[in-house]
Amino acid sequence: MKTVQMTLDDELVKEVDRVAKRIHTSRSAFTRKALREALARYSIEQLESKHRKGYERDPVVVGEFSVWEGEQSWGEE
Repeated sequence: MKTVQMTLDDELVKEVDRVAKRIHTSRSAFTRKALREALARYSIEQLESKHRKGYERDPVVVGEFSVWEGEQSWGEE
């Protein structure tokens, strides 16, 4: 693990400390988790953007997925 120095607003540090204490964790553990979640969100946003741009470039055409309609199972109807 590496020690990293950061500059944060006083109010942000107070809020992090308050929540970290409430959930019985350390400031560092809380921050690590928050950063991991932010990185995961960023990754998802990038994939969604790539997906969206792909469909903008090559939109779905009518009937493109109709070949699979007969294969769908919706349970008892």
